[in-house]
Formats: sequence, C-alpha cells, structure tokens
Amino acid sequence: MIRCIDVCKTYRQGGSEITALAGVSLDISAGAFAVIMGPSGSGKSTVLHLIGGLDRPSSGDVLVDGKLIGQMPDDQVTLFRRRKIGFVFQFFNLLPTLTALENIALPLVLDGQPRTEAARRAENLLVKVGLENRRGHLPEQLSGGEIQRIAVARALAFGPPIVLADEPTGNLDSRTGGVILGLLEKINREEGCTVVLVTHSEEAARRGTQRIFLRDGKVES
Repeated sequence: MIRCIDVCKTYRQGGSEITALAGVSLDISAGAFAVIMGPSGSGKSTVLHLIGGLDRPSSGDVLVDGKLIGQMPDDQVTLFRRRKIGFVFQFFNLLPTLTALENIALPLVLDGQPRTEAARRAENLLVKVGLENRRGHLPEQLSGGEIQRIAVARALAFGPPIVLADEPTGNLDSRTGGVILGLLEKINREEGCTVVLVTHSEEAARRGTQRIFLRDGKVES
C-alpha cells in the first residue's frame, strides 16, 4: 500500500541546508496499523507528510496505492489526497464556526456532493465515533477528546483506504488519548483502513501491527 524507496528530504534555512530524511526506505502493507516512532527531529512527521502528498521528496520515490505521489502534478495530488487519504492532526483543525456535523460534511460539500447526501454521510460517521448527540455543537462546546473524535470522523468522510494520524493524542490526557487510539484501532479492524500513526507514546506503539523507528532521518529498525 505504501512504499518509500531511498527517500531524502532537505530544506533551506537561511544559508544552511537541513537534512530531514537521509535515505529512508520502508514498506507498509495494506490493512496494517503502522506506528512511526523516534525522538524529536528524527523525521517522523516529514515521512507522514510525504506519504500524504503534503510535501515532495528531494530525491527517492514515494509510492502510495501504486502511484508515485511525489511526481504527480499538484491538481492530481490534491484529488488523490482527497479521495484516498484521511488526515488526523494533533491540533484538530476543525473550523470554529461550523457544527460537528458541518465540519464532517465540509470535505464532501467542497467536492461537489449535494448537501443532503453530505449531511447523511456525516450523520453516519457521528454514530461511528459515538457522538451523534453532539451533531449541532460548535468545537468550543466540545471537550478535547470529542473534538478529536470529530476530526477522525472527518478524516473518514470519503471512506479512504489510508488514514494518517500525526500525534493525534498529543494534546489529550492519557485516558482520552486511549479512547482515540481505540477508535483508530476499530477503524483499522472494521473498515480495513491502513492506519499510519506518528507518536511518541509507548502505549500507541504497543497497539501497532508494524513499528518503524526513525533516528536522525534514517530508519533505525
């Protein structure tokens, strides 16, 4: 499902060149719950962003569902990402003026789907994450754990085969974080989604079916 082949990523910072990834190669099978770990600055989030088409490698190849995502034109990457990949971020990224249901339905509406169909899909996803009684609440009226569950539901709007989660429990207490991890496990198991989770959490690592450790921009194990 996901393959990185000798991937390097460098950035310019002032007059210096920063190496984020230095020849990363890895494979993640379809249906895996893959956990990427490593110390700060090891390149975890960079790998996730390249897999998700949010950035492009400086060299090497990133294949997602058989497509060289790093070599696609921008418009094709946008469409591929929208249909194939769901994102869950540490800082939630919900729109504060939209209700829980509207936040989930928004990607579908922007894709041109009728609002009634988008709302119906959003209702079903609210049930899946156990928040059907919060459909009309704004983000400020929800707890951190509820907001993240809404973000997970939004990531599933198109029924993507891949869900990428970047430190999704980083702003949550341990109990609430466990709920989010359990929800991602449920999605992986019941929906067959390939889940790729970036985390510092040892608890999260224990839940993975595949564990990848990065250090200094390289795969350590």
